[in-house]
Amino acid sequence: MKIAVSSCGISLDSPIDPRFGRCDYFLIIDTHDMSFEVFDNVNVGLTQGAGVQSARFVISKGAQAVITGNIGPNAIRALSAVGVEVVLCQEGSNIGAIEKYQKGEFKSVNGASVREHYGMAGKAAEDRMKDAKMADEKEKEVKTGDVELNEK
Repeated sequence: MKIAVSSCGISLDSPIDPRFGRCDYFLIIDTHDMSFEVFDNVNVGLTQGAGVQSARFVISKGAQAVITGNIGPNAIRALSAVGVEVVLCQEGSNIGAIEKYQKGEFKSVNGASVREHYGMAGKAAEDRMKDAKMADEKEKEVKTGDVELNEK
């Protein structure tokens, strides 16, 4: 089964992003072997329609379920229309959310948890996302060898 998770970062240990349509990344996780793909959310900057476009994206990637912090009315309608299950997870890591989902600890939602344009909110949320993104960028650099070590 493929599950799409709205993520603040690029790893399974990254925190769940509380936003769906304007999350920083989508992780598409195959629960059979826990392999995953990471995608930048190109809809993050849209002034409208981010939820629907993000829904179309995860549907195109074959997601059968979505785990996210919150979901707006247009996104839930688009996902529900094609039978994609949506569950909410307000905190924790991507891997923790997947494990809870597999244990049946979440209930599917049938309606929006937030109003339209929720993901365009406040400075505190933006700062938290920026900090997580910077940590992930450093992790990317270390993994790819792009960081130069200054030895004294």
